[in-house]
Amino acid sequence: MIKEIEIKVDLDFINDDEHIKNKLAQKIGINSEDIDAFIVIKKSIDARSKFPFFLLRVNVYIAELPKDEEPFHKNYKSVTNKPQVIIVGAGPAGYFAALELIELGYKPVVLDRGKDVQARRRDLRAIQQEGIVNPDSNYCFGEGGAGTYSDGKLYTRSHKRGVIYKVLKQLVDHGASPEILIDAHPHIGSNKLPQIIANIRKTIEDFGGEIHFVSKVTDIIIENKIAKGVSLENGKEYIGDAVILATGHSARDIYYLLDKKHISIEAKPFALGVRIEHSQSFIDNNQYKQNPRHENLPAASYKVVCQIMGNGVYSFCMCPGGLVVPASTAPGEIVVNGMSLSRRDSAFANSGFVTSVELQELEKYGYKGKFAALNFQQEVEQKMFSLGDGTQKAPAQRVSDFVNGKLSKDLFDTSYIPGLISSPLHDELPYHISERLRKGIKEIDKQLKGYLTYEANIIATESRTSSPIKIPRNAETMMHIEILNLYPCGEGAGYAGGILSAAMDGQNVARAIVENS
Repeated sequence: MIKEIEIKVDLDFINDDEHIKNKLAQKIGINSEDIDAFIVIKKSIDARSKFPFFLLRVNVYIAELPKDEEPFHKNYKSVTNKPQVIIVGAGPAGYFAALELIELGYKPVVLDRGKDVQARRRDLRAIQQEGIVNPDSNYCFGEGGAGTYSDGKLYTRSHKRGVIYKVLKQLVDHGASPEILIDAHPHIGSNKLPQIIANIRKTIEDFGGEIHFVSKVTDIIIENKIAKGVSLENGKEYIGDAVILATGHSARDIYYLLDKKHISIEAKPFALGVRIEHSQSFIDNNQYKQNPRHENLPAASYKVVCQIMGNGVYSFCMCPGGLVVPASTAPGEIVVNGMSLSRRDSAFANSGFVTSVELQELEKYGYKGKFAALNFQQEVEQKMFSLGDGTQKAPAQRVSDFVNGKLSKDLFDTSYIPGLISSPLHDELPYHISERLRKGIKEIDKQLKGYLTYEANIIATESRTSSPIKIPRNAETMMHIEILNLYPCGEGAGYAGGILSAAMDGQNVARAIVENS
């Protein structure tokens, strides 16, 4: 017999299995000896009161034992000589599409402009320490996509897009901690995710799939409005029964290629703003009412949102115990993102703080057509670069100075390795953006007391929250609305917003290809 039970556990006892077992027995009304096993299926923290506690949902096994789950790929068969599907992009959408295709008996051929996770590290070091941006290998481009070296958070609201458990279990099968199966806000960490990604690559290759790095797609081969394959920068061609475009939100050249070939794309609303960096001790004290926090509590996070002048202003990709990193994908621009290592033990907490940018608003300021949002995004990034010294030093301002319209004489400590340059961001960001952010910070300070402080920085620019372009597809077939066998997929096509949702979209597209064949 299996019973599903919910219990509260004090912070001191969260790692004490005997204590948890006794609480479960007491809740059910049996002796603890009658419980053969228990498995925690969901774990969250309730920090609303003065004394936080853990809330556990548990499967309790009485007179039976749980069955071991086998890895999904245990029963895969070789697809070496099976029908071939070309996948452009080795991010979560591309890799999970590849795994799904293998399971369904199709051969994936994955092409990525960037490098594998190990070789990619050298380019990340170059952008961090020398300000050198490799446009094909950076925090956005390369094996694993943007999430590999920018945190590895696995939270999504997109429960209807696919089976979340399958993605999480496949990550565990390839080396992730089983904790991600139960945590309310699962996280892997940028120090552990690269090896998991490499393990997924090995599975794809072991069962007959192909993966090619430094393979930049420069053309899509189309005959009679049917996608046949792709051409690379080096002149090589790959032909298949279908082409999946899973290029991520920053592959601007793909959007221009589609437009050049008269393949429909659309401007899409996105969000733009800054990254705010506080001390982690401030966030811990604010959220847990503890300083220092209990040893069994993770670094505290937050989520804030308000409406300003008819637009949303909100936190995005919050990284407790994290670092701010340079995420530019081309020379001459400044883009920042956040990441955390698995331990989340940095002294800093950072989060995107952005406002929605609607198409009607852009048109009002002279940005029109399918590239309206992309052009606006790019111009802001390039303007922020012009405020610096020609490196990846980012323009920044103390939060209180930004709100009060004052240039900061100096800046708060930061985790951002390239360094910061004091800049009047209240004047340099587009007025309609800075005004909403300034008013938003005041409003958020009512929710999170002390958020508006002198002892925190805003750092520009947080601009790659999502794709500014959508590649339209048929809702039923998941093909492009005009080109047969061309499958827009993931964040870059406008159908996902993070690792989990991109992975699920990749799975769904793979299944659609099989159903449509």
